[in-house]
Amino acid sequence: MANPYLQVDGLTKSFGDLVLFENISFGVAEGQRIGLIAKNGTGKTTLLNILSGKEGYDEGSIVYRRDLRVGYLEQDPQYPEDMTVLEACFYHGTPVVQLIKEYERCMETAGNPGLEDLLARMEQEKAWDYERKAKQILSQLKIRNFDQRIKHLSGGQLKRVALANALITEPDFLILDEPTNHLDLDMTEWLEDYLKRGTLSLLMVTHDRYFLDRVCSEIYEIDQKQIYSYKGNYSYYLEKRQERIDAINVEIERANNLYRTELEWMRRMPQARGHKARYREEAFYELEKVAKQRFDNRNVKLDVKASYIGSKIFEADHLYKSFGDLKILDDFSYIFARYEKMGIVGNNGTGKSTFIKILMGLVKPDAGTIDVGETVRFGYYSQEGLQFDEQMKVIDVVQDIAEVIELGGGRRLTASQFLQHFLFTPEQQHNYVYKLSGGEKRRLYLCTVLMRNPNFLVLDEPTNDLDIITLQVLEEYLQAFKGCVMVVSHDRYFMDKVVDHLLVFNGQGDIRDFPGNYTQYRDWKDVKEQHEKSQEKPKEEKTAKVRLNEKRKMTFKEKKEFEELEGAIAKLEAEKAEIENALCSGTLSVDELTEKSKRLPELNDLIDEKTLRWLELSEIEG
Repeated sequence: MANPYLQVDGLTKSFGDLVLFENISFGVAEGQRIGLIAKNGTGKTTLLNILSGKEGYDEGSIVYRRDLRVGYLEQDPQYPEDMTVLEACFYHGTPVVQLIKEYERCMETAGNPGLEDLLARMEQEKAWDYERKAKQILSQLKIRNFDQRIKHLSGGQLKRVALANALITEPDFLILDEPTNHLDLDMTEWLEDYLKRGTLSLLMVTHDRYFLDRVCSEIYEIDQKQIYSYKGNYSYYLEKRQERIDAINVEIERANNLYRTELEWMRRMPQARGHKARYREEAFYELEKVAKQRFDNRNVKLDVKASYIGSKIFEADHLYKSFGDLKILDDFSYIFARYEKMGIVGNNGTGKSTFIKILMGLVKPDAGTIDVGETVRFGYYSQEGLQFDEQMKVIDVVQDIAEVIELGGGRRLTASQFLQHFLFTPEQQHNYVYKLSGGEKRRLYLCTVLMRNPNFLVLDEPTNDLDIITLQVLEEYLQAFKGCVMVVSHDRYFMDKVVDHLLVFNGQGDIRDFPGNYTQYRDWKDVKEQHEKSQEKPKEEKTAKVRLNEKRKMTFKEKKEFEELEGAIAKLEAEKAEIENALCSGTLSVDELTEKSKRLPELNDLIDEKTLRWLELSEIEG
């Protein structure tokens, strides 16, 4: 049996009348990698704060293995403002950190008392490598000014410093609250690999489903004040959770049928009751509890009408934008099409949010023009837009926008009904905004954006702090949305589900248009890099900067090659699928098995080669 690290028994936590979880028990053992899932406002962050000792609880016990090293990444980390980045990395330290501090004090003291002993201990503990490792991890997280003061960091930079702090301490057990927030796609993939390679145990909250699937092998879910465990990754959890919900619904339905019979008996039963009657009466009240359960499996219903949008959306013509030496746009031109769903990806600092603000008219370009169609009605979800009067009630926030929301087809909802579709119960609607969790505030903000019936949604990092259930339904809504969508997000799963093509911001005004979703882009990038490595002299990059008004036309020969490639790739994919099925059938002879095993890698190489050429040609205008 694995070495137990943490045991939680009978844990209960409430805030006034709100019970987050009640009498829950679970454990974490050596080597376990657990993802924690729950709807916003049901206690994920509170549970992590309790486990780290930052928050109290009503009842129960929490027992860690003695001498266990625990690291914790908070959702909103805090450090002294005058501390440097490197000092912050050693803030929540280990014995090695304390040893380094002793050494530094010794070197600052006249005569260096005890230096010889300290040097021996530093060598024994390998403390010399500690600072090097800190700088290495900070560099991977794109924090390179190690002497910068904490007070000068953005919220995203501060979160990355805190993540580095948690990783550098090399804990046995690491607790992470939304580790991928504020990480760009390269950093997220680096962290994914780092955690998979290590031997530490994990308990983490994240909305990034690819990250969850690839890093965690077990899921814990808080639901209906209880905790449920699933011995598998996120995909397995989805399947088993639905089975659990179906079983509960069957039990409630069975109890309801029996309850109607027993209710009739209770009404007819005379006042003088014998022993059997009292026993049946007690059983009736137990049955009533089951029958009156309301399994809260509601989804966020985003069935909101988009207003009519004409054929002219917007045209960007020869845009330039720089901040000093940093180029954001460099002769950028683009014509946005009706019903287009565009994703914007790129590292932090390449200008994604600035580009959106230029489109929205919030930032002026240095040169060039943007012409927006007359019928376009923007719905803008931004990081800065999440601002409410904390003393307002939830219902008042919505009613200030509209008392009634038109859904189209003669259907309409009151503000209260609309909020219920966003999982705000009538009781919660009369809560003050300051009582909402971070994720609930984002859900409310999303509600206020969508209820205005926009036809062009511009979403800047909409997935941060939203729970997975809300994300799933938002994805479905955007897929069916009868309008235009432009979304900036580091959530790879979300991008794969929602967009039809990408603008890739490479920095310094280098922007490329990629015809596919994020996974297809990463696959193409990997194939391209492998292809270039295999060449003695890498060919000049064939993808063109986005300047669609000036793209060259495909030649007749290229058009013919492009059409032939589509058919060839389809045939190769079919042959590959046929061979894979045959290899799994168990019916092949030894010779057939050998022959097909040799053919499979040849097919993969051919598919990669032809797909790369197809992608190159697809970027030339037909």
